[in-house]
Amino acid sequence: MTTNDSPVLRVAGRPVGRYVTRPELPARLSPRPYLHPVTTLAGTAVTELSPADHTHHLGVGVAVPDVEGHNFWGGRTYVRDQGPTELDNHGAQRHNSFQLRDPDGFVEELRWVASGGELLRERRTVAATELTDAAWALDFTFSLTNVTDGPLSIGSPATNGRPGAAYGGFFWRARKEHDTPHVFTAERDGEPEVHGSRADWLALAGTTWTLVFAGATATTRRDPWFVRTAEYPGAGSSLAHTERLPIPPGETVVRRIVTVVADGRLSRHEAAALVRKAVSQ
Repeated sequence: MTTNDSPVLRVAGRPVGRYVTRPELPARLSPRPYLHPVTTLAGTAVTELSPADHTHHLGVGVAVPDVEGHNFWGGRTYVRDQGPTELDNHGAQRHNSFQLRDPDGFVEELRWVASGGELLRERRTVAATELTDAAWALDFTFSLTNVTDGPLSIGSPATNGRPGAAYGGFFWRARKEHDTPHVFTAERDGEPEVHGSRADWLALAGTTWTLVFAGATATTRRDPWFVRTAEYPGAGSSLAHTERLPIPPGETVVRRIVTVVADGRLSRHEAAALVRKAVSQ
């Protein structure tokens, strides 16, 4: 079923993701559009929505903890020399319109608003493509334009003094299972080795599913990966790893992540082959 507020992505006629454009959420969660549930072609869910461990984790989307001091991630804000702190600084991403909408994807315009004003205008392009009878790809591009008269910058807890916490950007909260998922890249294995590294792709393998995230542009590939497996399963691409990311007035930041959603636990060779196919399409 498709409604104005909840388009359903389909691959070969099968529903694989529901996109919620106008979620009814408390301000503390930094309300924003998200994809959930996202499933494999066999129907296995590979996202979570507002899990007990992090209620502000909303499936798949774009979340940034610090846009010029405004929290578009949700939850507490990391304050230098103070730690995670409850602040009344939450922003919201508001769906403005769809420029295009098909069963296999859409182009959307969003407004990032905080303190009564618009900071960023986003153009989001999402497409679902069949790869094999057991795998499909989610192509997710977002462009953020500074629509204010002054400079803006994007930060993270890492740039605000918390080492290793460079989250912010494209983020996928994966399904939590009894067993901790395995994470690997072409050259590394395990959370301690993969987290914070730069790699063309990163795979997160659960019990019966595998997600393979790939930076699909040279700029995106320069962003290090943020990954968690032990505390919770999630992965994203860091916009502000060691330094804040400036966006001058009228300028635009663009990132593109392609994610392979596969049934089964992929080997390193299988993950690499599917990524090549997904990014080349």
